[in-house]
Amino acid sequence: MNDAKTIAIIGAGIVGVSSAIWLQRDGHRVILIDKAGPGEGTSYGNGGVLASCSIVPVTVPGLLRKAPKMLFSPSQPLFMKWGYLPKLLPWLSQYLKHANANDVERIAAALTPIVGDSLNDHEALAKGTGAEKWIVPSDYLFLYENRAQFESDAFGWAIRRKYGFKWQELEGEAFRAYDPVFGQEIGFAAKLSDHGHITDPGRYVKDLAAHVEALGGHIIRATVEDIAYENGRVVGVRAGGETIACDTALITAGVWSGPLAARLGVSVPLESERGYHLELIEPSAMPRSPVMVASGKFVATPMDGRIRLAGIVEFGGLDAAPSRAPFELLKKNARAAFPGVTWKEEVEWMGHRPAPADSIPIIGEVPNIKGAYLGFGHHHIGLTGGPKTGRLLAQMIADRTPNTDVSVYAPSRYATQ
Repeated sequence: MNDAKTIAIIGAGIVGVSSAIWLQRDGHRVILIDKAGPGEGTSYGNGGVLASCSIVPVTVPGLLRKAPKMLFSPSQPLFMKWGYLPKLLPWLSQYLKHANANDVERIAAALTPIVGDSLNDHEALAKGTGAEKWIVPSDYLFLYENRAQFESDAFGWAIRRKYGFKWQELEGEAFRAYDPVFGQEIGFAAKLSDHGHITDPGRYVKDLAAHVEALGGHIIRATVEDIAYENGRVVGVRAGGETIACDTALITAGVWSGPLAARLGVSVPLESERGYHLELIEPSAMPRSPVMVASGKFVATPMDGRIRLAGIVEFGGLDAAPSRAPFELLKKNARAAFPGVTWKEEVEWMGHRPAPADSIPIIGEVPNIKGAYLGFGHHHIGLTGGPKTGRLLAQMIADRTPNTDVSVYAPSRYATQ
């Protein structure tokens, strides 16, 4: 390839590593730079589900009415560090403006091309890398106490139906026959096929990154301070006090992307949605498939030697220590969901989901700076949408036109210069 470029990718989570693989397949030289190393952040701690049907944002109609009650109930999956509220308010006011039917429809239309074929996207990404072993095709079930509770979610299911998702409804004994591991309180399931899950997300991303390195990619552990550009064109990335020369810089650093993007004239209203997971190590039984338990808004995923429970939204910024209450809620939910299951030990984790105020990722070239690209802001669906995002970015960097309308993700919507 005569026009091979040297591309510095800042952030080695699923989006950065996916971008690196697709760029290498196009013949480019890649440098992956991450302050902690590949697969150590949100890509390590997520729920592990390839959740193609997750096209309905948190900001559904009625959120404004429900949120205060949720915040003050210890059994609801929404938490706030109250000292952080003044800093959060500008973002929160923009975020809540989207809690209406028209915006939900627009967001779902934008998310579907990125996540709607996630299992195939992951299989295409991982082919020949050694990471294939972590991908398991599976059903994905939404669990409810009864049909009435399912029907109270009709708004979201109508949107999924509109975008081509089909499901089977399992009630009572039909659900027990499918998976007897769950407690009697769960009496209804909506089962979607053609989904999948990753049985060790952290090792999956590490194996993908090892493939990048085996093909000549460089992996550098450093904190990136700035993007260097001259005459409107990227010339390098500043990290650890030196400049790493490159033709193209791609920022895929999750919630830490915001300050770097702002230095390039793209000011994204971005917050950390602090997410928690609890792993049940060596459980006596496993769920058959990953599930979303609607009452607690948490996911339970069968993984390698453990069940991972993930969910919870907490607003509290990047610096505060984890809170105890979310872990206690996940433990309580685990005991209620799997009353007959025992386990040897528990492992706790907290991380940061990158949440733009409009719930649509930022994917594309920075206005007015040639060779600067962004790929971040995937909220709860970073693992699900990472491979497609990486592929779109590789196509854009090669000046090929993707067969998806990428204008909805354009960084220009947040340009300040």
